[in-house]
Amino acid sequence: MKLLVTGGAGYIGSHTVLELLQAGHEVVVLDNLCNSSLESLRRVQAIAGRSLLFVEGDIRNRTLLDQLFAQHQIDAVVHFAGLKAVGESVRKPLDYYASNMAGTLTLCQAMADAEVFRLVFSSSATVYGDPARVPASEESPVTNPSSPYGRSKLMVEQLLQDLQCSDARWSIGILRYFNPVGAHSSGLIGEDPLGLPNNLLPYLSQVAIGKLDCLQVYGNDYPTPDGTCVRDYIHVVDLALGHLRALQFISSRRGCEVWNLGAGKGYSVLQVISAFEQASGRTVRYVFGPRRAGDIAANWAEPSKAACELGWKAERSLANMMADTWRWQSMNPQGYR
Repeated sequence: MKLLVTGGAGYIGSHTVLELLQAGHEVVVLDNLCNSSLESLRRVQAIAGRSLLFVEGDIRNRTLLDQLFAQHQIDAVVHFAGLKAVGESVRKPLDYYASNMAGTLTLCQAMADAEVFRLVFSSSATVYGDPARVPASEESPVTNPSSPYGRSKLMVEQLLQDLQCSDARWSIGILRYFNPVGAHSSGLIGEDPLGLPNNLLPYLSQVAIGKLDCLQVYGNDYPTPDGTCVRDYIHVVDLALGHLRALQFISSRRGCEVWNLGAGKGYSVLQVISAFEQASGRTVRYVFGPRRAGDIAANWAEPSKAACELGWKAERSLANMMADTWRWQSMNPQGYR
């Protein structure tokens, strides 16, 4: 297939583009590079031994989208483009609704006009908010996400479900990610946030190499075994492979389906720090700080629907995630720069 991948130069996008190329697909990447690097795609092509087409631009640029669909016979779209930090979304909600919600609306309008009706959407487990019980399944309530980021993802899910109900030609896969971490085993591509990291693993690894002084753990008074937040961590390569399975699924049938992509188990912040120290051989200095707005105590996935319908499950362990994170960071102390 020939695929348009929005946000394909980013962390999850670049790993997925690599798997798509290695599976034999043609790939056009659209990315505005606001939180990514073109170097990631150069390395992806080197690993895959295949080329892709890169277009710099924003999904809210309707003229550009129309040109892309006119110039290329796109079979399906894998949609990553958007803003993704929970804490930042609390401070900048308008940016998140404009990028995530309005951007997806513009993309879908352009797809409909070009008669491209297959879409895999990058959603998030934050749509579950603070779940009454864990693990969270696709049937768990999604009525009250705890941040503008989560609400923007839920609004997009609702848009896509309404769209498919209105026009049976659409085939849509919605993937609710839990917490992607790790890097490609080559150490050539990984997570490289611009500025101060918002997520645990890049912050942790930058402390380990001495780029940052100390990790602040947000809250140690949650109702969890050690007082720190518990999350379901999934290796980014496992996550990328989930997109290939979702593409296969939507290529053979119509409808709108939702799948959790997670490992099905939770680890606390302190457990992750300990696992990272074992993998890296470094001691990571950390201090406890107040809870962060938008965070919840615990969430992990019930991933059996993806196993049953997609034939997919997370294969890589927490130790693999930490080892691959450290390999990426130690080989690339300044990231892609």
